[in-house]
Amino acid sequence: MRKRILFICGSMNQTTQMHQVSRHLGEYEQSFSPYYCDGLHEIFRRLGLMEFTIIGDKLAGRCRTYLQNHNLPIDYQGKNRPYDLVVTCSDVYMQKNIRDNKIVLVQEGITDAESIWFRLVKRFRFLPRWLAGTSATGLSDAYRVFCVASEGYRDFFIRKGARPEKIIVTGIPNFDNCQRYCSNDFPHRNYVLACTSPLREIFRSEDRAAFIRKAVEIAGRRQLIFKLHPNENVERATQEIRRHAPGAMVFTTGSAEEMIANCDVLITRFSSTAFVGLALGKETHSDFDMSELRRLMPIQNGSAAFHIANVCRRLLEAAPLPPTVPHGAAPGDASNGQPQPGGGAT
Repeated sequence: MRKRILFICGSMNQTTQMHQVSRHLGEYEQSFSPYYCDGLHEIFRRLGLMEFTIIGDKLAGRCRTYLQNHNLPIDYQGKNRPYDLVVTCSDVYMQKNIRDNKIVLVQEGITDAESIWFRLVKRFRFLPRWLAGTSATGLSDAYRVFCVASEGYRDFFIRKGARPEKIIVTGIPNFDNCQRYCSNDFPHRNYVLACTSPLREIFRSEDRAAFIRKAVEIAGRRQLIFKLHPNENVERATQEIRRHAPGAMVFTTGSAEEMIANCDVLITRFSSTAFVGLALGKETHSDFDMSELRRLMPIQNGSAAFHIANVCRRLLEAAPLPPTVPHGAAPGDASNGQPQPGGGAT
């Protein structure tokens, strides 16, 4: 019998990354699941109290639709066990039914800024890591391998408390070849682009009016375009933009990465889209320290999915793991002649 892999997906960015990795593991039986939880958290989910997370029905529904549209086999909550390997997009919550498995954790992108919750979660390990958001990524130590975006991120996660011997630099699929976003049919050019973040939807404070006014100031006489995060309250966000930036254009759908490729200036808050702007040489503004972002910049090897899949294969076949991977493209065509799923940094 073929060995079996479960891919645990999440947001659209996480889901498309899992899909890209799976394309290089066709010799194994594969199943996919939207992100899920158990115990008390599952009760909270059913009561609609987890909608601000990837466990909520809104994001899980988008993930399921994507999996169905791509004819990928779905095993929600991984009930069709056993699996020989689990590849997951997040370890801030570890499902009980995978804890005895070999697990590969794949970095999704930029992580939340470290708050008081991060310090509490790191000090008091009995606290749930999800209280600290994605800033707690890598702290579970439940995985065999943690695939990260760059050498800078390897040092970053080690500083946070992840074990060095478990971290392998592979690059991450949606951010390993940002030049590909330059070939697009988005009709606008030479504008200032503001990509918003769903901070209020995850119960964090934000002065949205100040963010909009800052974007207006930077844009000056240039066209200003806002790309709303898919998790935002669209009606509220659009009304605020109309009030403070009446001449701006607002997009609620479409590829943020392709919009970045066509802009002159990118303005973000806490978003992985900043990496796309930096990779494409755009004037980029972010609430994160820009010198730190340049140090963390994902390697542009164009073959991160190939390298992550190779890590998975070595674990499945009990072969030695590489300490890191080449920064160039994989031998041959890393896509195996197949089109890559779209990105989705926001």
